[in-house]
This record gives sequence, structure tokens and C-alpha cells, in this order.
Amino acid sequence: MEGKEEDVRVGANKFPERQPIGTSAQSTDKDYKEPPPAPLFEPGELSSWSFYRAGIAEFIATFLFLYITVLTVMGVKRAPNMCASVGIQGIAWAFGGMIFALVYCTAGISGGHINPAVTFGLFLARKLSLTRAVFYMIMQCLGAICGAGVVKGFQPTPYQTLGGGANTVAHGYTKGSGLGAEIIGTFVLVYTVFSATDAKRSARDSHVPVWTPLLVPVC
Repeated sequence: MEGKEEDVRVGANKFPERQPIGTSAQSTDKDYKEPPPAPLFEPGELSSWSFYRAGIAEFIATFLFLYITVLTVMGVKRAPNMCASVGIQGIAWAFGGMIFALVYCTAGISGGHINPAVTFGLFLARKLSLTRAVFYMIMQCLGAICGAGVVKGFQPTPYQTLGGGANTVAHGYTKGSGLGAEIIGTFVLVYTVFSATDAKRSARDSHVPVWTPLLVPVC
């Protein structure tokens, strides 16, 4: 009887391997250290080389991302039919492959945001200061403008004819539907970034950031 009473006590489980996923985080022994929230303003960053190096990394990453992906989209649109080009799946994998490579290259420098939505979300979560967030978003937008500008400089006529490879709402859908799809896709992307960079994850989940670039083709 004494043994049965022990089994039904709260938290008693002789078979820890049968515990539901996530319950191990309730133990007192933490396998992570919660980082302190970033300050809203951090003037000291402005005198640090690593601050500007991170901004340059974001600029280069968004520049290369726009340059490659815009050319890919334009190539598909110029093809006489989908069979003669990489098709929609090729566009998706071009986006995902570029994010995969660029995040790998810049994660250790700037965090590999490559997207103002990601930067803004991390700022709201106090993962970085307002100073760094604004600087990142400025460099990202400049990189995107320069990337698209280089494509236009190399192929001015196709760029004008094909609208610069910009997305358009498909026939049969409203602008509201397109806006909703963009909102949901952006939410899923930022949610995945937060999940992948969560300090509460144990070492066995350290491979999760790999899924962030793989999510881009799906969105």
C-alpha cells in the first residue's frame, strides 16, 4: 500500500521516459540560462565595431537574397512554359536555399535576421535594443533596394516588362486574401525563428535552427 501511495503522488513517476514531452522542463535543474532583456536604448553600441559589422552583414545578406531570388522569378516568368524552367517549386527552393546559406553565414555575426519582420519581432521580445533593431532594418532595406537595383541595371528591359519579379494576386483571389496569406506566412516564419532560438531548449534540440530556412519554401 505504501508503494502505491508513492506512485500516485504529484510528480511521482518511476518511468521518466514515459513522461509527456516538455515535462522535463518543470524540473529544478535547468539546462539553460535565461538571458536578460536587452535595454531599450544602448548608446554604447554606436562606438562598437561589432555593431556596424552586424549591420554590414545584414546588408550583404539581403542584397544577395534579393539579387538571386528576383533573377530566379524573372527567369521563370520569361520561360515559354513551366516545363522549360525551374517552375514554382524551383522559385520556392531558390528562396529557401538562399536563406539557408545566408543564415549560416551571418548567424554568428548579426543573428541572421535578413528580414525586418524578424528583427521587429525580436525587438518586441526584448532580444535586441531599439538602436540595433532600427539599424538592422535600415541596412536590410538598403540591401534589398541595392539587390533589386543591380538586377534592373543588368536587365533593364525584362525588369520593366516583368514588374521586377514582384508578387501579384493570382486570378480569382482578392487583395484581402493576398494580404491574409502574407500575414499568416510572416507569422509562421517569425514564430519558427522564436522557437528555434529559444534559450529554454536543451542541447538535444540544438539542430532546430536548421528548420527556419527550410520553412521559407513552404511560406
